[in-house]
Amino acid sequence: MENCKAISTPVTIGEKLSSQGDFKEVCKTSYRSLVGCLLYLTSTRLDIMYAVSLLSRFMHCCNESHYRAAKRVLRYIKGTLNYGMVFEKAEHLELTGYTDSDWAGSSDDMRSTSGYAFSLGSGMFCWSLRNQSLVAQSTAEAEYVVAAAAVNQAIWLRKIMTDLNLELNGATRIYCDNKSAIAIAKNPVFHWRTNHFNIKLHIIREMEQAEEVELVHCNPKDQTSDILTKALNKLRFCKLRDQLGVYCIKSKEEWSNVAFMQSMQPMQPNEAENEIAKVAMHTCRMEAKIE
Repeated sequence: MENCKAISTPVTIGEKLSSQGDFKEVCKTSYRSLVGCLLYLTSTRLDIMYAVSLLSRFMHCCNESHYRAAKRVLRYIKGTLNYGMVFEKAEHLELTGYTDSDWAGSSDDMRSTSGYAFSLGSGMFCWSLRNQSLVAQSTAEAEYVVAAAAVNQAIWLRKIMTDLNLELNGATRIYCDNKSAIAIAKNPVFHWRTNHFNIKLHIIREMEQAEEVELVHCNPKDQTSDILTKALNKLRFCKLRDQLGVYCIKSKEEWSNVAFMQSMQPMQPNEAENEIAKVAMHTCRMEAKIE
């Protein structure tokens, strides 16, 4: 894989991995070792979290299709070797959550995937991605399940912030792109469509009334946590990756150096343009080396 061609996304759009099929089995030890390394890498590379979570479901029944998908992640990493989580100084530390779910995303058991992430100032610092324990019967139910998990996490994070004497300005906003799930959370009446919901899920209503959290609708195009539950095209993937706070660290350092030099000694317009051009040329040389 040292001389492989780099790609722009870690997951192929439309590809459905399954434990069923006529694919040839591969060495389980090698596959598990590879996925284990990728899992370790997700601590600083949230952009590969969905791909690695998907691969980890087939540790016991891996085949050629799974191994091929794992090698695709390696090809993506090769093109983004200098990327990582970047946390920048922020004037206001506002705790914000994002939730999303893919309804019946698993081809084997038709269970949905829950994904949520929290930011504090800049960049995501807390996230979760896992299969739901029960089969959701609608998109609203799938979204409601992950929203409840995010609310529980928000309660815990708010307690930690209180212990650290960090100021909490009102309720914690949790963004959800499903209007039906939000309506269920805000409606105090138990509807026949929600009678089968687990009682513990209705913690959302209680926390809404206590003004601890607030479910807020957002446009699906602006839902940051989509990158945790779906395979996306290059344009949308790169946009959401930036929203997560995953950047090319080397590039960030170079641009910071330019800004520092400009603040220390005023430059003429031509000098500033030349300095920026040097940074751009350096970045291009880095990309050429990777390719």
